[in-house]
Amino acid sequence: MTECIDQMLHMELLSAPEEPVALPALLSYRRRDPFAVHVTFHTEPGGPVPWVFSRELLSQGMHEPSGEGDIRLWPSGSGPGAVLHLALSSPHGYARLRTPLPALAEWLRRTYLLVPAGHEGDQMNCDAELSRLLHGAP
Repeated sequence: MTECIDQMLHMELLSAPEEPVALPALLSYRRRDPFAVHVTFHTEPGGPVPWVFSRELLSQGMHEPSGEGDIRLWPSGSGPGAVLHLALSSPHGYARLRTPLPALAEWLRRTYLLVPAGHEGDQMNCDAELSRLLHGAP
């Protein structure tokens, strides 16, 4: 049984007025963490930079401006040239990125085959999660 769907995706870091900088990112979706999308940006020389946000936010952001605060998403364009914009902010800085929407949509479609929308809670052992949180385990 498949437990994880991973895909490398090429994103672009947008830093005006310079040209976009290619930024590979690993997208991960795990059956055991069914509400979350994990994105690891592979930067040089700083090493990997992980972000986690909800699959629902990503899905919504592919169709309309979504999110507030640390993560904002919005689509632009249409067809094969459509892109998704991501604005990420943290105490360490701010980044604006874009990525091809069709490739991201295909990856997201595969996550819904693994865990259909509305069935995320079926994948979780709430007692075990609560025990883990109460006892300080990561």
